[in-house]
Amino acid sequence: MARKRRRNSSALLAMAALAGFCLPVQAAIIGTCTIMVGASGTMTANPAIGILGSKQAGGSSASATIVASSLLCSLFNLLDCYSVSAPAPAAFSSAPSGGGTNVTFASVFRLDGSGVDINGSVPQRVVNGTHPMQVDLTATKSSGIFPAGNYQGTVTVRCE
Repeated sequence: MARKRRRNSSALLAMAALAGFCLPVQAAIIGTCTIMVGASGTMTANPAIGILGSKQAGGSSASATIVASSLLCSLFNLLDCYSVSAPAPAAFSSAPSGGGTNVTFASVFRLDGSGVDINGSVPQRVVNGTHPMQVDLTATKSSGIFPAGNYQGTVTVRCE
């Protein structure tokens, strides 16, 4: 009987060890991409009041921090890396009456302190690590001016 117990104990130990090796590998392959939202931006009007944007005089960029982590991206630098984008919204989140008509939106972002604007709809590949991000939004009225009031535009940062 002592032999049967030893064999069963060895088999259980082997199964537990195998299960322990499988779980961390599965998590490492999937990886994570975390977006931490920082400061909100401020949009201001141009002198003709036909453009509202965070890049106008007196405006400020919104900020976020991207933290990407994937074992396969580290090992192969091609496979399973993440891409970041910040497409422009289709409309204001809130605007005074008439403020959202005949308006087109454009967004740009910058990663890692770069001064180079990237079109918000164009995904930018990021490797593992922490990446500071600045986001700018511009709203352009094709005819007329923006009526007085409070406007809010929301850009969704994606990490896929």
